[in-house]
Amino acid sequence: MRLLKLVPDNTNLPFVSLRYWAFALTALLTVLAVAAVAVRGLNMGVDFAGGVMVEAQFPTAPSLDKVREDIDRLDVGDVQLQAVGTNNSVQIRLPVPNSTDPEASAKLVTRVEQGLRADFPGVTFSQQQSVSSKVSGELVRNGVLAVFLAVFGIAIFSWLRYEWQFGVSTFVAIAHDVLMTLGFFAITRFEFDLNIVAAVLTIVGYSINDKMVIDDRIRENMRKYRQMDMRALIDLSVNETLPRTVMTSITILLALGSLLILGGHVLRGFTAAMILGIIVGTYSSVYVSSSLLISLGLKPGTKVGGGKAVASPAAGAERIGPREGGR
Repeated sequence: MRLLKLVPDNTNLPFVSLRYWAFALTALLTVLAVAAVAVRGLNMGVDFAGGVMVEAQFPTAPSLDKVREDIDRLDVGDVQLQAVGTNNSVQIRLPVPNSTDPEASAKLVTRVEQGLRADFPGVTFSQQQSVSSKVSGELVRNGVLAVFLAVFGIAIFSWLRYEWQFGVSTFVAIAHDVLMTLGFFAITRFEFDLNIVAAVLTIVGYSINDKMVIDDRIRENMRKYRQMDMRALIDLSVNETLPRTVMTSITILLALGSLLILGGHVLRGFTAAMILGIIVGTYSSVYVSSSLLISLGLKPGTKVGGGKAVASPAAGAERIGPREGGR
């Protein structure tokens, strides 16, 4: 039985020749993502914004204006409503009660539920969540710190494992992936909570895994072909690992696609973030970080990551085709 090959043998795509287009597209998307976050902000979940969240499921699609009117009559403060999943589900966000009573949040939820049941018979409440403003502030700080330390630590590791150029290119690629994810959430208005922070950290892990495979092959080829032009060497390295990159990305996307369709609205934001991260992470690893090494001054003959270089062919040696499968 023949093996399935998504990338033909001896593929020789000119990735490096497109680096300036890739750099321009990356810069544009990064600026747009930062602008979207600055202008629209993130739709912070209760984890980060604080307050009380109740999810109500109605027999038929309700009018949000009617739901808001009913809750406003209870005089519970500023109310935010958002349709989630099907049109029959509504997420209700309420401010944290100004009371020292430890049961104040539970009493507030009970008042809202009773008020809605009076005008919407058959309504059910699937989940509720309450986070104080102090706890939400700590979660925001810890979430930002976790992402920053992950990106910075991975960049330092790449620097120590290879050369400083690899550390810089790693930082640029992963920072781009994170900013693209934040911009996506600013535009789509998906709820941004601790689950999304977990998704961002997972995206960082996938991106660095993909990049390390390519960087290892670049290091190996720099030892093997010490006289090869750096552009040709990077194209060779990326093409050699391309079958592995494509196969890994597609299999993960198939699993995430099933989760997006069948996982329900609770996991929709997490899954959407993961899908975007896989696509963006693959793009940045193949087109951005590897080609950026040339712009950062990495040259043939550089001793990368220690070890002894093997005997190299003559300066005019013919370039061999990529090996099947990648690393």
